[in-house]
Amino acid sequence: MKKAVIATGAKQYLVAVGDQLAVELLPDNGKQVSFQPLLVIDGDKIAVGRPLVDKAVVKAKVVEADVKEDKVTSIRFKAKKRVHKRRGHRQRKTVLEITEIA
Repeated sequence: MKKAVIATGAKQYLVAVGDQLAVELLPDNGKQVSFQPLLVIDGDKIAVGRPLVDKAVVKAKVVEADVKEDKVTSIRFKAKKRVHKRRGHRQRKTVLEITEIA
C-alpha cells in the first residue's frame, strides 16, 4: 500500500489512497487538487525528496469546500480588576479525499 507525506497549510500529513482529511482552507481550485509529496513509501521502497520527490504527485478530490470547525473560546480575566474579555474563533477547513498516489 502506497503512502505519502504532503505539506499544506504549514502542516504535514501522512496519507494513503482513500483517506479523508480536513486541511486548512484552500483557495478555490475546483473539484481536483494535486500536491507534490515530500516522501513516498511503496512497500519496501522509500523515496525521500530534497525537498520534494521528483515525478511524483498526490491527487485528491474536494469533498467539502468550506467547513467550519467547532468554536474555540478563550477568556482573559483578571481577578478584582473588573477585567474580563471573551473571544471565539471557528477555523475554516477543506475536506479532501485522496484518490491517487503516482
